[in-house]
Amino acid sequence: MSRVAHEVALQRTGVLALLAPYDPHVAGTPPLGLDLPGSDIDIVCEVLDADAFVALLTEHFGDQPDFSVHARPDLGAMIIRFRAWDWPFEIFGQALPVAQQHGWRHFRFERRLLDLGGPALAQAIMALRHRGLKTEPAFAALLGLTGDPYAALLDLEGQDDAALRALLP
Repeated sequence: MSRVAHEVALQRTGVLALLAPYDPHVAGTPPLGLDLPGSDIDIVCEVLDADAFVALLTEHFGDQPDFSVHARPDLGAMIIRFRAWDWPFEIFGQALPVAQQHGWRHFRFERRLLDLGGPALAQAIMALRHRGLKTEPAFAALLGLTGDPYAALLDLEGQDDAALRALLP
């Protein structure tokens, strides 16, 4: 049995409706078409009351396999993980508007790069992912970026399309 599509898992869990007060946005590799077996569904949220956020998710998903809550005091964030419909979920809550959060910014920028680079770029990223690279390091490698791949991608975020096309393989 293969797992259901990530959109079906999102619908069946009802997690987006539940998280509506937190402005949830689905990010990560499944909506980019870059997921591998074991990839998770990432949801980023604006969370001003971490205790209420954790309580809500614990109430609704605390009985799901692999449920866990992790505090990230360095980011002022909470990460809740669980498995449902054969998908690992990772819900990231931070006291910042979603548009300012690094996870969402990476996702938007990677989508932009894929739109510019087309299927050839997606195939090249997937080849690197199949060799064990995470998504951001794969993009950084193909763009010839050095240093921290997460920071390097965000450094390019403000470039115009012509400058980005010049970096694409």
